[in-house]
Amino acid sequence: MPQNRICALFDISYPIIQAGMVWCSGWKLASAVSEKGGLGIIGAGSMYPEVLREHITKLKKATDKPFAVNVPLLYPDIDKHMAVIEELDVPIVFTSAGNPSTWTPWLKERNIKVVHVVPNVKLARKCEEKGVDAVVCEGFEAGGHNGKDEITSMCLIPQVADAVSIPVIAAGGIGDGRAIAAAFALGADGVQIGSRFAATRESSAHNLFKQAVVKADDTATRLTMKQVVPVRLIKNHFYERVEQAEQRCADAKELRVLLGRGRAKAGIFEGDLDEGELEIGQISGLINDIPSASDLIDRLLDEYRHAVVTLPQLGPSSPN
Repeated sequence: MPQNRICALFDISYPIIQAGMVWCSGWKLASAVSEKGGLGIIGAGSMYPEVLREHITKLKKATDKPFAVNVPLLYPDIDKHMAVIEELDVPIVFTSAGNPSTWTPWLKERNIKVVHVVPNVKLARKCEEKGVDAVVCEGFEAGGHNGKDEITSMCLIPQVADAVSIPVIAAGGIGDGRAIAAAFALGADGVQIGSRFAATRESSAHNLFKQAVVKADDTATRLTMKQVVPVRLIKNHFYERVEQAEQRCADAKELRVLLGRGRAKAGIFEGDLDEGELEIGQISGLINDIPSASDLIDRLLDEYRHAVVTLPQLGPSSPN
C-alpha cells in the first residue's frame, strides 16, 4: 500500500496536523503532537519575533520530530519572523491570510516546505502554480479568521482535491475520527484540526476559555466582522455589541474601533469571557472534555478506524 502523501511530505506517522492557533498553540502543544506522530504547529500570529524564537527553541529541546510554524501574512514584522525561522532551521512553514507569492520563493530557496491555507479553488490553483508543497483547504465551519465565500468543508474539499495535484489537507469542522474518515472520502490527503486541540491540556489557552468551549453547543458560534476580517466566535457580550453595530450598518472603520487591540488575547489567553474575542469553530458543540494531546490523537485514530469498518453499504456488492 503506498504511503500517505502528507506523511511522506512531512516525515510523520499520521496525517494529523494541529492547526497554528493564536494564543493556543505554543511549544507545549506543538511538541506533544509532533512527539505522538502528528505534525505540531507553533502559531506565530500571537507572538513577537523574540517570543517565537523562545517557543521554537523549547520545542526543539522537547522533541526531535518534525514540526512547523504558522505565519499569518496579514500581521506585521513578517520579515523578522522569517529571519527567526531561517536561523533556527524550521523545516515546514504554513502561511495563511495573504498572497502565497510573497514568501513561498524565499522559503523554498532555503529548502523549507511550504503549505498555504486557502478558502477556495482559485487560490488553491494559484498556490500550486507558485510552488507550494501542499494546501490546507479550510471550510467556513472553522474557528478564527475565515474566508469571505463561506464555502463549507463538505463542498470545498472535493473541489480543491479535483483542482490541484499537490497534497490537500482538509480543515474546518474536523473534531473526531468520523470527520477524518469523511475528509479522506472527499479526497483529502490529511487533516488539520484546530478547535479540538485548542481544548487540550497542553494548549496555552486560559482554562476559562477551554471550559467555555466544552460548554458550547451546536449554535454557540457565529461568523461575524465580515466587513473587516470574517471571524468565527462564541457568542458573548462582545459579540452582541458587534452584532448591534452591524445591524445599524456600521462601517468597517467603526467595527475596527470596536474590535480594538488585544481582544483575542483577552478572551483566549486571559479568559475574559465577556469582552474577549472567543475564537472557536462550529465543531465546539462536539467537544466535551479536555484531554492530553497524546490521548486525543489515540482517540482520533480509534474513532477513524471504527468509522471506516462500520460504514454501511449502499446496496449489494454486485448486480443481481
